[in-house]
Amino acid sequence: MNITILSVGKIKEKYFTDAVKEYTKRLSRYCTVRIEEVADEPVPEKAPEAIQKQILKTEGERLMKILDRYPGAYTLALAIDGTAYDSVSFSSCLSRLQVQGYSHLIFIIGGSIGLSQEVLDKASARISFSRMTFPHQLMRVILLEQIYRAQRIAHHEPYHK
Repeated sequence: MNITILSVGKIKEKYFTDAVKEYTKRLSRYCTVRIEEVADEPVPEKAPEAIQKQILKTEGERLMKILDRYPGAYTLALAIDGTAYDSVSFSSCLSRLQVQGYSHLIFIIGGSIGLSQEVLDKASARISFSRMTFPHQLMRVILLEQIYRAQRIAHHEPYHK
């Protein structure tokens, strides 16, 4: 299984970078993890809707260029309105995708104002980790931890309790 985390923005804090490295290392026994980043656009405080739409469009175009390189991948956009899973059902979802023949999963994490409609429409599915909004740097760590937890569950290994 190949997993790509496609994210808007870079991680700047060392503690997040260290956590990403740790979970990527842990996951290496189950799958190959690649992290791809696209530049984020600065979002002015109280930006009008037109400016926000332009920012989403620009970031979305950057994401789409990378997505276009992986035509056979199953893409999961992280979105508040996506399907919510508990850890066991998330593990089952990932296992089911493997059984269905998907060897490459791409998880897409948007920037500070989310993902463009074009990216959301292109995604094979939308998943939600919460109705709350998280910083994209933290979301990357949460996502990797949940993928690791899902792998442990799928392999009947202790961890998820």
